[in-house]
Amino acid sequence: MAEKTIDIASPILSRNERLADQLRQRFNETNTYVINVLSSPGSGKTTTILGTNERLRDKAGLRCAVIEGDIASDVDAITMKEAGMPAIQINTGGLCHLEGNMIMEAVDAFDQAVGLENIDVIFIENVGNLVCPVDFDLGENLSIMILSVPEGDDKPIKYPGIFQHAGAQLLNKVDVAPAFDFDMDRYTKTLDDLNPQAPRFAVSARKGEGMDAWCDWLIGQIEQARA
Repeated sequence: MAEKTIDIASPILSRNERLADQLRQRFNETNTYVINVLSSPGSGKTTTILGTNERLRDKAGLRCAVIEGDIASDVDAITMKEAGMPAIQINTGGLCHLEGNMIMEAVDAFDQAVGLENIDVIFIENVGNLVCPVDFDLGENLSIMILSVPEGDDKPIKYPGIFQHAGAQLLNKVDVAPAFDFDMDRYTKTLDDLNPQAPRFAVSARKGEGMDAWCDWLIGQIEQARA
């Protein structure tokens, strides 16, 4: 009997693409801008989202919500709710990424609770992982990649796909750069080779450094999408 290979990835990705198209249409109808936040664990995704939410609210009057993706726990969703953001927690139970069907359920929950038309921006805090999330379109307008200084300047070399995929690059925790051997020139050169068109922002989400520049650019992207 001849050997046969069954590709299970193709039907899964095809189904996800159909759901992503449905999500994108739904977001367009309600004028909701969606940002897929990618990074490894500990890069500062939650702190960056909180700081971005404050500035989008204060600078542009935008109403933000967040979908939290984690293997387990709801600590980040609780943090977001305490900051006044509607939040839905998705626990994947071991899956290393979020998929379209999960986002669809979360969006349904938002729609029932507050009305999707009353949310201007949704942040999707994806599962901390530098590989799997890239393959799954979630209907977002923008994917951003957050790398923190303590993780090292070699991450774009080791995980090029996620850096090539990102529509914007945030280097977080620059306030602690003197304590780490982070080669900014090597980091910059690698991104120049991988993704020269994506804008880059050096930030300290906790202390606020660089956050205004990042948020001003993001507000421009949201306004352009609405126009």
